[in-house]
Amino acid sequence: MVLRSKWTHSITPAVALLAGLFMLYLTPALHAQSEGEVRGKTAEETLRETTDKVLEVIEEARSYVDEDTDRYYQAVHEVLDPIVDFRGFARGVMGEYATGARYRSLDEAGREKLRDQLERFTQTMRVGLVRTYSKGLLAFGGSRVELGDSADAEDSPNRAMLKQLIYSDEAQPYVVVYLMARDKSGDWKMRNLVVENVNLGQIYRSQFESAARRYDGDLDQVIENWTVEAATD
Repeated sequence: MVLRSKWTHSITPAVALLAGLFMLYLTPALHAQSEGEVRGKTAEETLRETTDKVLEVIEEARSYVDEDTDRYYQAVHEVLDPIVDFRGFARGVMGEYATGARYRSLDEAGREKLRDQLERFTQTMRVGLVRTYSKGLLAFGGSRVELGDSADAEDSPNRAMLKQLIYSDEAQPYVVVYLMARDKSGDWKMRNLVVENVNLGQIYRSQFESAARRYDGDLDQVIENWTVEAATD
């Protein structure tokens, strides 16, 4: 069992716990929902309903995951893809290398190259995150999950900070805060995640900046050699 003290030293235990939780800031789950069904729900309703559906995904996967891992990954993708803002998350991780100011400073060839790099990095993050989190999903499938009080400091109709409590065999629950925002269509999208005061977006950004320095600013090399697992060690 993961001990709480390890959370302050490594993001890897957080990744294991969040395997089943990364999708809880999402609305679709085991069965796809229409856009009309998605819209109109509050962020809190989204989180509550999806928690139950995630548990269904976990329970069903136990019967086949050892024989068909790809099927399991696909099931998780079906939950995540429609609602997680992977592109926005990837752009945030790229930090200063993908800002609007930098994009505007480039010529057309440079802009096209940056767009391509962002697309490739988005796909790399998407696949890596889903596989990494999926591996830890089953281990925490039996945990009791409750939605805590909303912590929306901005009090905005388009942004929400939702707190979730995960109970295991520890004395105190793990605390996860989901940072959500509405997109242009009005749908809720996950933008970032904070686990026991560890901001995943900041962790990944720091890793990206370190890799960019190692490759002398060559983003193609950073993306080609990037793995979510390595970034979370």
